Amino acid sequence: MHESSHRKMQEFVRTYLTEAGNAALEIIDLGAHSVDGSDTYRPLFENPAWRYRGLDLVEGINVDLVAEDPYHWKELADASVDVLVSGQTLEHIEFPWLTLSEIARILRPGGLACLIAPASGPEHRYPVDCWRIYPDGMRALARHAGLREVEIFTDWNQGRWKDTFAVLQKAHAGAGAGHSPIPVLRDRGVAQRAGTPPSRKRRGFFSIFRK
Repeated sequence: MHESSHRKMQEFVRTYLTEAGNAALEIIDLGAHSVDGSDTYRPLFENPAWRYRGLDLVEGINVDLVAEDPYHWKELADASVDVLVSGQTLEHIEFPWLTLSEIARILRPGGLACLIAPASGPEHRYPVDCWRIYPDGMRALARHAGLREVEIFTDWNQGRWKDTFAVLQKAHAGAGAGHSPIPVLRDRGVAQRAGTPPSRKRRGFFSIFRK
């Protein structure tokens, strides 16, 4: 996992999950396998009231649940998850619109999805590399799944990967049992706080003499 992805997920937790306070949250990390011992998001969710579980198609470091079917996670019940996070995974999924539908299925009313995927960068097959996703692509996936856009942006000032970041929310259906404690949310500007600042252009020596 590259550092900018970790920074964005950290800001997501700080910005969007603080209002849940110490409410119990069921959190799933899709594509959680730590390849070659790379960093994971797990430390960001170390709240005693929260239960973080890594979901992947293979067993390994940071994986708590192994899905038999990539597009139907029978290991997770309908409306059983408050927060689903995923970083650097959607580009490796052949049919990501099916994945978004499955995310919508397992989220409780009011539940959140935080997705990070590259908009650029070289091919890196694991085992395939299918997509680069722009903001409009994230919006299309969200609409297909019936999830509401809270915040979507691409970090165009970043290096080669240029992360596209999305926070999506499943509609609340009134109050009651089975609903997530997360309130209705609006854009809270992770783009401004966790995006890469534009690089400063260096001026040549003779440019100071130009009018």
